[in-house]
Amino acid sequence: ATNPMNIYTVRKANDGLARYLIGRFGKKTAAARGVCIAYDNRKMSKEFAIESARVLGHYGIPTFLFDNLRPTPELSFAVRYLKALAGIVITASHNPPSYNGYKIYDEYGCQYTPDYAEAIVAKVEETNDLFTVKVADYPKLLSDGIVRIVGKAVDDAYLEVVKSVQIHPELPKQGLKVVFTPLHGTSAELGLRLLSETGYDVYPVVEQLVHDPLFSTVKSPNPENQDAFQMALALGTQVGADILVATDPDADRLGLAVKRGSGYQFLTGNQGGAVLLKYLLSQKRALGTLPDKGVVFNTVVTSDLGAKIARSYGMEVVSTLTGFKFIGEQARFLEGTGKKFVFGYEESYGYLIDDRV
Repeated sequence: ATNPMNIYTVRKANDGLARYLIGRFGKKTAAARGVCIAYDNRKMSKEFAIESARVLGHYGIPTFLFDNLRPTPELSFAVRYLKALAGIVITASHNPPSYNGYKIYDEYGCQYTPDYAEAIVAKVEETNDLFTVKVADYPKLLSDGIVRIVGKAVDDAYLEVVKSVQIHPELPKQGLKVVFTPLHGTSAELGLRLLSETGYDVYPVVEQLVHDPLFSTVKSPNPENQDAFQMALALGTQVGADILVATDPDADRLGLAVKRGSGYQFLTGNQGGAVLLKYLLSQKRALGTLPDKGVVFNTVVTSDLGAKIARSYGMEVVSTLTGFKFIGEQARFLEGTGKKFVFGYEESYGYLIDDRV
């Protein structure tokens, strides 16, 4: 079939992207800067990532391909870190196991906003016969250095940035018990590493560290649904955890539950965002690091509690359309204006503490 995700539709999408990048930036720049590619644990994700590299390689566009699955926010970081021209993630995020998907990012590590996306789609649609899309030989792309495998160096750089958002790195974290589950997805390695290296007592849900493309232990791998926390809840109760943390399969959504009395209270995306924001602003004010012209971003469907908190600390609040791509775009518009990005979030469990992703 020509409409679901398969190697032919993926090739067609990349053919359009390649011609768009060459048309917009020129062959020389496209060949110099390349495209960064990451993928998740779903069926065919790695194969689709390789097909993407083969199409781009045919056009002489080099790719930085991750050596294994990685969180989507790391791809965003890697595009900027490696100075690539674009980024691709093969993922269907928190959707059912039978799905897969293809997300594209601009040179700033932000998903393309509609104007650009429409221009790319127009290029994709120019290909009438998707079986005629040309691909390069993968082993040859590797041996010629056109496909460059990346991994540990980018991980280390990324984790350094993530660690830098801590406001009190000096406080001892031992004894604060965190139950962590990646729900079979891409944060299994880095999430565990990060929590351990920053000193927390981490209790992973071991069964859900497995990169299972069928997500066998959950009805739906979405931390917005309390059902997804069943195993985390059982483990939390057993070890007396203070907080339960779950990420969706591509690790750009974060679900939280906090110990309260003898049980756990789940936080909605609105509540999680408001609590994080209050913490960040109050601690930065206490330390004297709160910027004079700070800006907090939410979306038009986010509750206004966070906005009220932000304004009470003298922050400007900007509401965008729904979708993190709009928050990312607005955050970039602050660069060079004297205003400072402080926090961005939306009700669908996405929080951004640092605009380096």
